[in-house]
Amino acid sequence: MQFSTTPEIPCKTIQKNLGVVTGNVVQSKHVGRDLMAGLKGIIGGEIVGYTEMLAEARDIAIQRMVDEATKRGADAIINIRFTTSAIMANASEILAYGTAVKLKDQE
Repeated sequence: MQFSTTPEIPCKTIQKNLGVVTGNVVQSKHVGRDLMAGLKGIIGGEIVGYTEMLAEARDIAIQRMVDEATKRGADAIINIRFTTSAIMANASEILAYGTAVKLKDQE
């Protein structure tokens, strides 16, 4: 499955638009990450535990979006975007969305 943040795939023509596909995950923090984040908040610097947590959540959201596109028979997903939101005090959602398409080679 090809996917891109651009509205097209190089050397391909969009044959059919299969609609918007999404993938999301709600990820919560755990006590260990909160303790380290508290310390980093005092001394400064990257909060690696949160960075890793968000990277993992993004990958899960992408895979769920790809799975939905595959079920629709898509060859690619274009115009992929990401958004995040706070669900509650200790949990955030990452949503990946884009347009599933059927492709053909350019002539």
